[in-house]
Amino acid sequence: MPEITATKTAADMTCARPHTLMPGGGQNRRAARAQAAALRWLVRIAAFLTAAVLVFLIGYILVMGIPNLKPELFAWEYNSENVSLTPALINTVLMTAFALLIATVLTGCLGLIDDAEKVVKERSLGLTPKAKLVGQFVISTVFGLVAVNVMGIAPTVDIPFVYTFDLGVLTTNFGPVAVPWLYLIFVDILLMGLCNAVNLTDGLDGLAAGTVMIVMIVMAAIAYRSDMLDSAIFAAALAGACIGFMPYNLNPAKIFMGDTGSLALGMALGCLAVFTKTEFVSVIIGGLFVAEALSVMIQVFYYKKTHKRIFLMAPLHHHFEKKGWSETKVVVRFWIVSGVLAAIGFSIYFAESLVAVA
Repeated sequence: MPEITATKTAADMTCARPHTLMPGGGQNRRAARAQAAALRWLVRIAAFLTAAVLVFLIGYILVMGIPNLKPELFAWEYNSENVSLTPALINTVLMTAFALLIATVLTGCLGLIDDAEKVVKERSLGLTPKAKLVGQFVISTVFGLVAVNVMGIAPTVDIPFVYTFDLGVLTTNFGPVAVPWLYLIFVDILLMGLCNAVNLTDGLDGLAAGTVMIVMIVMAAIAYRSDMLDSAIFAAALAGACIGFMPYNLNPAKIFMGDTGSLALGMALGCLAVFTKTEFVSVIIGGLFVAEALSVMIQVFYYKKTHKRIFLMAPLHHHFEKKGWSETKVVVRFWIVSGVLAAIGFSIYFAESLVAVA
């Protein structure tokens, strides 16, 4: 009897632990689950980006198909031969939309490479931080040159009610291409700074998506008031994409934005600021992003000098977590702060536009 019992116990143990007979079986299953999870994650990211692009294109087609709703956007030319009307500004409008879309998508691709490597291979073998900065620099520089030479954006920076700085005083012409060095440097700093500032803000569930949504709604209002309907549609599409994304990104998040979304949204904000000539005001509208980035810079600089920390943890949202705030409380409070800063920025822009008209 004891021998029979021992035999059954061994058999039971053998059945309960099949991986002992198949070395590597557990690792294969984990790898399969990781690949399946990676595929689902990439599909959702693709759906998010596709939604933003489709909303933009559909809205743009509808608006361009009903020009009578906004006739002042076009300088209509009368052709006596075939009695037709030609929208003279349509090429400029299309270039604006194309430039915004391309800059945003290319910057998102920089983050997608790194995100995909992290998820698929469970290791960070993607772009290094320096490579990302180089990529952002190239995209920002090209966008700045296109804005000045193709779109006719003035190389100036307006501080409302104070002064308008002419950063085109140091300009070199390479054939038909004008390179306003000072303005180009400023654009690079602005666009790259906003890219990484939004990326740093994406540290809690729903934080970046909610704050970007608020900022993009304000940028859409500014663009619309400036009669830049293409830029307004682009900003509104991104705000709508963030709204659609938030139910899956709120705590507890089912989908994460990652570098793919945060870098792209930061670049989009910077590009909109350049086209709407709100470079300075955009720093106020996106003041929460600026505060998050500054908290990291101050923390690193101060620690290197004194080996002490000003904040309990950086970026700023983690400081409040360390003070005992719940994640939801931090996110909601930061949304409120972002809304207040966006309202202040829009009020400054609106007041200056009224003074300019008067």
